[in-house]
Amino acid sequence: MNKWNKIVAKLHQLIDYPISFRHFGKKSLILCPLQIDGKKNIFVGNHVVVGGYSWLAAMPLTNNDKPQLIISNNCSIGNFNHIYATSEIIFEDSVLTADKVYISDNLHTYEDVSKPIIEQPIKQLKKIRIGEGSWIGENVCIIGASIGKHCTIGANSVVTHDIPDYSVAVGAPARVIKRYNFETQQWEKVEDK
Repeated sequence: MNKWNKIVAKLHQLIDYPISFRHFGKKSLILCPLQIDGKKNIFVGNHVVVGGYSWLAAMPLTNNDKPQLIISNNCSIGNFNHIYATSEIIFEDSVLTADKVYISDNLHTYEDVSKPIIEQPIKQLKKIRIGEGSWIGENVCIIGASIGKHCTIGANSVVTHDIPDYSVAVGAPARVIKRYNFETQQWEKVEDK
């Protein structure tokens, strides 16, 4: 990031964001955002960094008139992330995402084949929670599913079902391949069923 972009980001952090966001925490920074929609519905905790060219949104496009996007303390969101809440997406503390991650609690409907998809309504999916201390790998898509705490989601995975705490999940669709066993204090492979 060049010097000018850093200056602009700091000015937004100091002047615009504290009054336009629902909350904008101390020592947090959004670097060169691509787009931010619904700032009044977005909560950013302390010591958060959102990488460049990311799109953050919390917009009432479904029946929920109070959508929210919460990015808790010490989160690091990669470059080119696209995070779109129409109901609720919550990042717990210390979540790390790589670049080009897509997270959405909604999707476009396509049932009416007589209409272009752009003219069809938005379908609300489940609320999303990304658990404390989890890592989301590059190019991951999370659509209407939650991730437990201290999870790793491998690069290029597509998550459409909830992932339990202390799991490693990979693939499209993502499936759990390892879980942490507190009795043995080791990560153990999950047997295919």
